[in-house]
Amino acid sequence: MTDRGLKIATIGGGSSYTPELIEGFIKRYDSLPVKDIWLVDVEAGLEKLRIVTELAKRMIEKSGIDLQIHATINREEALKDADFVTTQFRVGQLDARIRDERIPLRYGKIGQETTGASGFAKALRSVPVILDICHDMERLCPDAFLINFANPSGILTEAALNHSAIRTIGLCNCPINMVSDMAEKFDCSPDDVFCDFVGINHLVWAKRVLVRGEDVTKTAIEKLCADTAADVMANIPDIHFDPALLKALNMVPVSYLKYYYMQPEMLAECVRAAENEGCRGEVIRGVEKELFALYQDPALDSKPPQLAKRGGARYSDAACSLIDSIYNNKKDIQTVNVLNCGTNADLPDNASIERNCVIDKDGAHPIHIGRTPLKIRGLLQNVKAYEQLTIEAAVKGDYDKALLALTIHPLVNSATVARQILDDILAENRAYLPQFDH
Repeated sequence: MTDRGLKIATIGGGSSYTPELIEGFIKRYDSLPVKDIWLVDVEAGLEKLRIVTELAKRMIEKSGIDLQIHATINREEALKDADFVTTQFRVGQLDARIRDERIPLRYGKIGQETTGASGFAKALRSVPVILDICHDMERLCPDAFLINFANPSGILTEAALNHSAIRTIGLCNCPINMVSDMAEKFDCSPDDVFCDFVGINHLVWAKRVLVRGEDVTKTAIEKLCADTAADVMANIPDIHFDPALLKALNMVPVSYLKYYYMQPEMLAECVRAAENEGCRGEVIRGVEKELFALYQDPALDSKPPQLAKRGGARYSDAACSLIDSIYNNKKDIQTVNVLNCGTNADLPDNASIERNCVIDKDGAHPIHIGRTPLKIRGLLQNVKAYEQLTIEAAVKGDYDKALLALTIHPLVNSATVARQILDDILAENRAYLPQFDH
């Protein structure tokens, strides 16, 4: 902690999500006395960083609190003596995302930012960066917590936990959105809802849903089957789960599971969208353009409602809640990504899992699961094996591990296609993948 008080460093500070992060700290200022927020970005993101910083300063001024916003491209300056580091970076920016989503479509495979071959490409670029950040933290703020919500969050969190000494917790907005969706369906406050989550990042199921302590899982499934509203996740096509599947599962699946359970329908929608309005990255480029035009308005001094169009809404609120609970030793329960360490008997101890955890001053402590229900175990183990091979490939620049990872992913599932996609990824990301130069 600095002389002034709590110091937060945000890597990827020029992100369009940053105003939500600032709002979260303003809202919690009485219990979480953050005094300095350092927004860090790279040279290519300087203009966005400038715009976001000015908006953040207007938000702080309006709130009247004693909080200083600093902007820099000097990561070491920002990390020095930080108490918490949040990561929301995108290596290669939106151009890289668009390439990621377009490459698999050439070969008749789903292109989605964090899932399947697209998520694999993003992981190869991002794992070395998260480890660079961790190694800087080991020198400059070794006692700080790293709160990661850069995607693919589970993979990056696992890499940081297994390849550095930094206390890392991964975050995703899916669980918090699922809880909010259940609150809407049962016409109650999110505080009245408890979901017993089991799985890994973007592959998680609510095994049970409780409202005010009563198990309402069966009713929740019935409501999901009858629901015709838009998907709770803004970045996922609005194709509904098969009602027969939901009843057979008797669990509430995260929206990302549609890519696995409804693969032909989701692929058809990815192809249709790419040919018409553009892949999701291209759509987001338009949303970002609109957001940053709004952010430049000198009269704007709050988070605009248009930010909800971005798929990561509520990420930042989840991050602020987590930091608040650690700082204040709250011992409340939140759903985060941590090392398994025996929590789930069907996954390796060194795997990251997404799980309900007790949050205190020492971090996140997962609640024991035991065996995973057979109906989800195979898919869970398959995708976790893919994730662990991907981390090895990204750390070592290992082509063979990369090929194996892609081949076994359920959304690729072909050695021939995996090799074609991998070669395209390596060719089109050469500037970001020096570990593969050999």
